[in-house]
Amino acid sequence: MATIAFAQALLQGEGIDCFEMDVNMSVLEGGIGIFPRRLMVRADDFTDAVRALRDNGIEVYDGP
Repeated sequence: MATIAFAQALLQGEGIDCFEMDVNMSVLEGGIGIFPRRLMVRADDFTDAVRALRDNGIEVYDGP
């Protein structure tokens, strides 16, 4: 969860809006990490978001 908070702060600092997904699933499964949380950004912001996160050591899944 600390990584998500850090990632959100980085994106907000870059002026990129993001939305945290899977929050409720994470709470329901008791926080044991079965369902990872995700951040979603607008398609127009995706490249800038990936760059900002990777530049700060956060792994980004940019699959299909």
